[in-house]
This record gives sequence, C-alpha cells and structure tokens, in this order.
Amino acid sequence: MQEIALKGFGETVKTVTFRIRRYDPEKQELPKYMEYKIPVQMGMTVLDGILYIKEHLDHSLSTRYSCRMGICGSCGMIINGKEKLACQTQILELGKDLIKVDPMGNYGIVKDLVPDLSNLFRNHEKVKPYIIREEEEPKSEYLQTPAQREEYAMFTDCILCGMCLSACPTSATDELYLGPQALAQGFRYISDNRDLGFNERLNVLDSKQGVWRCHFSGACSEVCPKGVDPALAIQLLRQVMTTNVFVKFKQKGTANAPERKSVSGVS
Repeated sequence: MQEIALKGFGETVKTVTFRIRRYDPEKQELPKYMEYKIPVQMGMTVLDGILYIKEHLDHSLSTRYSCRMGICGSCGMIINGKEKLACQTQILELGKDLIKVDPMGNYGIVKDLVPDLSNLFRNHEKVKPYIIREEEEPKSEYLQTPAQREEYAMFTDCILCGMCLSACPTSATDELYLGPQALAQGFRYISDNRDLGFNERLNVLDSKQGVWRCHFSGACSEVCPKGVDPALAIQLLRQVMTTNVFVKFKQKGTANAPERKSVSGVS
C-alpha cells in the first residue's frame, strides 16, 4: 500500500486495519463492513484514522466530529466493542492490528458512523434541564455555597455524547425509557438548592419509563468519558422518590439559599 504522510505526525510506526460498519438508510441495502488499511504514527487517534480514510481512501464515509478535544461529545462510537470518544482513543494504545468501529447502539442511523440523537435530546428536554423558580424575573442572585454545589457537581460534567444510552441494556429493549442521561440530569437539577421545580418534573421522572425502569447494570457509568455516574444518580433519585425528602425541603428554598439537610449522599 502506498502510504500518504500525515501532517503533524512523525514516522509511521505500523499499519492497522479499520473495519468500519457502513450503512446508508436511503439505499435498499443491508449494513456491511468495509476494511481500510492505514499508516499509524505516534499520537494518532481513532478519529484521525477515520478522517485519513475519508480524505485519502473513501470520500463517501460519514462520521460526526467537532472539537477533537473530548469536550463536544460529537464523535462517540463503538470501538472494539466498547463506547468511546474517537478523538480521545489512541490507536496504538488499543494494541490491536484490527480496529472494529461501529456507530453507537440504541439509536437510528443517519449514515455510517452518524447516529440519530433526536431521542436523546428529546428526553433531555423532558426533564426540564434548567433552574425553575416561582418568580418570573429574579430580584437578586440565587446564592449557593460550595458545599451545596458539591451535592450535584459530578452530574454537571455531562457533555450529551449519548454513550451512556448506547451502552444501556434497558434502552435496547424499551425505546420509551427515559434513559440514564436524562435521569441523571433530572437528579442534577432537583438536587440544586436554587431550583424549585421538583413537582414539575415528578410525572416524568416518577413514571413507568422513568427512574423505575432502570435495571442497574451500571453500563452507563462504565462508558462515560467524563466520569459521570448516571447509575448513582438513578439510585439517589429513587431514594428521593421513595422518601419524598425533596417535597419537604425544596419548597422552602429562597434566593438566600438557606441551609438544609443533604439528601444526595454525593459529597
């Protein structure tokens, strides 16, 4: 194979084969795998390899990416059987001569490695992922102590990559399930001492396809690239729903953020 130099990288270390799942729903064809051999240099990521293929070997290959820094979450895919961000996955660190790449599971496919994340965003919207207050316009800052923020701090790191839902076995069997991402964000906001929207979210979270549908496999937490623990959030959310602690304490919230009993157990 004639190797093409990659700008910004050093000498070729080895050649690897990418086996990529190809599928175009607009064509009357079944999904298939195609293989591409690429030269690998130190520092190359799986995303670099895919873009090398698209630029030099097969212009028709479709993928989604943006920041290349593990921030936007756009390049989530299944690499050698596990959900990963392609921009954060070093080819040489995989230690394989064959790298199998699939689009994320439990989603429709736009084309090739591009999943349709519409359901993820719809479910995220259902939990009202924003601070809810009674007053229409704030009269002052909604104060919060470091300790109060620590109660939900981990769950603010979600980048909406959708990999937790891809790995979730419940989402694979129930397309109406709210999913680990949305449930974790629901917990994030009702745990915020500035928020008074517990009752507004109750019908969505405390439902058949809500918090009680989770089987607690823990797969969602295992694949999160940011170390968020959706499985923990779901268990804490169940505790809240069972004891109704928030009904007692949250409705007493004020702009001055008074002290209240911790219910999350995160800190």
